[in-house]
Amino acid sequence: MDNNDLFVQMDELEGRAGAVHAELGLMKLHIKRLLEENKRLSIENDQLRKLLRQGTPFLEPQQEPAAADEVPDQTESMEQLDVLPPSSPEAEPFPVIGGGHDNLARLYHEGFHICNVYYGHLRTEGDCLFCLSFLNK
Repeated sequence: MDNNDLFVQMDELEGRAGAVHAELGLMKLHIKRLLEENKRLSIENDQLRKLLRQGTPFLEPQQEPAAADEVPDQTESMEQLDVLPPSSPEAEPFPVIGGGHDNLARLYHEGFHICNVYYGHLRTEGDCLFCLSFLNK
């Protein structure tokens, strides 16, 4: 065998080994993504199962007033929020929090992000400062 042929065969073998190495790297990244998604979905399923066992209605439809001029009683909604109605119209100490804020607070307590950075993603690492600052506004 010629030294030149040996060098060419070694070069070809090195090229194939590099291609296999690159393909293994891509497969490793793909497996890593699949494992992370599997873990995230498992955590989400566990939280949803826990909510179902508690009987929390997390998919309840919104009720709308029957007529456009019919407005729900504001004192009932304030009682549900444990907020007292203001004593005088001029001095309202706290702004009235709407139903949207309640829904976001409920989503946050169910374990989902409500901040603009990770909205809708499952919270896996405890409290999120962005979400908490949004809730405290």
